[in-house]
Amino acid sequence: MPTPTITTFTLGDFQTNCFVITVPESADPSRCWIVDCGYEPEPLLDHIERSGLHPVAILLTHAHSDHIAGVDATLSRFGALPIYLHEAERDFCSTPMLNLSGMLGRPVTCKEPDHYLRGGETLEFNGTSWRTVHAPGHSPGCTLFIHDASKQAVVGDTLFADSIGRIDFPTSNPEDMRHTIHEVMMSLPDDLVIHPGHGPATTIGRERASNPFVTGGF
Repeated sequence: MPTPTITTFTLGDFQTNCFVITVPESADPSRCWIVDCGYEPEPLLDHIERSGLHPVAILLTHAHSDHIAGVDATLSRFGALPIYLHEAERDFCSTPMLNLSGMLGRPVTCKEPDHYLRGGETLEFNGTSWRTVHAPGHSPGCTLFIHDASKQAVVGDTLFADSIGRIDFPTSNPEDMRHTIHEVMMSLPDDLVIHPGHGPATTIGRERASNPFVTGGF
């Protein structure tokens, strides 16, 4: 089975982790996915261009502004690309107050997605299969993209190293987040490497053992 490579770019003032996913052992290793694309996306976009990569889709873990602010710049650089987002955030890309940029006084909008997810889909990419998992709480449409075969996942602003995503935004839901952390995230295997939307990569096992929001609740 080919193994995907997840390359992290930490973008903008919010230090948002955005990702380029490739499959070097595939028939066409130049194809890539972009997962989230935030403020000041030039390092990510320049890397794609410099490496001779060809984006084939943009996947959004959720549609807060620090994860979508670079989407239109990506489309301007590389042309039309399909965009995937959970259906619970159907209006977020076009509504600054929903994507939180309106609260910051820096309104952000971007192209509406082409494909709306519900969770439970399988997305095929260059010989690899990824499953989507709905993980609401931080925002209503937070989605995990999990590659079980290589024990890797991109998890957005759900679970961080020693922390969790904020639950005090207008569209956050603390009860949903408790379910996501304790029932969804903690049902995943200990050796799964998770790539969060902020901070370093970690593993489910590490967070199960030491994350205070897992061990002590919230």
